[in-house]
Amino acid sequence: MTKEKASANHKLLTVIGTVLCIILIPILLINVTLIAKSYINKEEVPSVGGYLPLIVLTDSMYPVIESGDLIICHTADAADIKEGDVISFFDPAGNGTSIITHRVLEIVEENGERQFRTRGDNNNTEDKALVPAENLVGVYQSRIAGAGNIAMFMQTTTGLVVCVVLPIILLVGYDVIRRRIYEKNKHDDNAALLAELEALRAEKAKRETAEEQPVE
Repeated sequence: MTKEKASANHKLLTVIGTVLCIILIPILLINVTLIAKSYINKEEVPSVGGYLPLIVLTDSMYPVIESGDLIICHTADAADIKEGDVISFFDPAGNGTSIITHRVLEIVEENGERQFRTRGDNNNTEDKALVPAENLVGVYQSRIAGAGNIAMFMQTTTGLVVCVVLPIILLVGYDVIRRRIYEKNKHDDNAALLAELEALRAEKAKRETAEEQPVE
């Protein structure tokens, strides 16, 4: 293998490794953080820097949000919520763990407590139960279309292997290959240098032998 080809391969592997690190390391760190927080405090939705990723399972907010989307919400104080905001909240009529993302139609103050009347944009009727302030999870910020399906896939055994185990193997494999190529190039360079030195020594010895021969 020529030096030019070896150098090109090394650069290609470096680019691939850099891209893998840029893409995979943040994903792994975010996943680990969210998983750890979900185990540490099971009563709260895990977040990173106040931002909460949530998976949408219905089309109740279509076309603003669609089923299979991954939405990003940010924690907020109930006092800062305004009519028209899209909020995520624990379903007051549910089992205490299901989260709904609907639009605020009206803010209701009863007995000094703030509650929200909500409805999905794609629903014909408003939600039956008012949402207490303590049920507020966060305010909708943005969505990543279809990413919720990917996130759900990542929660399966196959997804864990593909999205966590495989990236780790790729990173380790990249490092092993990079080191081997580096060592091989170093060995080849040393061998070439030794061969050049031997050739110089042989040439020098040949000249010295020629100079020592008597002139007839």
